[in-house]
Amino acid sequence: MPSNKKNTRMCCACREHADKSELLRIVKAPNGEIKLDRTKQADGRGVWLHNNEVCKSKVVKRKLLNSAFKCSVSEDIYEQLKGR
Repeated sequence: MPSNKKNTRMCCACREHADKSELLRIVKAPNGEIKLDRTKQADGRGVWLHNNEVCKSKVVKRKLLNSAFKCSVSEDIYEQLKGR
C-alpha cells in the first residue's frame, strides 16, 4: 500500500485520496453535534468528501454519514450537502 502525502485524506464516497484543499469535511463534535467544518480543523471525528456532485449525491443517496459516524445523521446535514 503506497504511503500518502501529509495533507491527503480519503473521500468517504469514492474512497479515493485527495488533498485536503479539494475536500469538504463533516465533523461530529465531542458534544455529538454534526456539522460542516468550513475551517477543516474543528475538534471531533471528521469525514472527508470530494466537493463534486457525484460524491455528494452518493453520500446523500446511500446515507453514508450514518455509517461513518455510527449514528443517525439529521436530514438537515444531507440537505446542506445537496445545496452546497
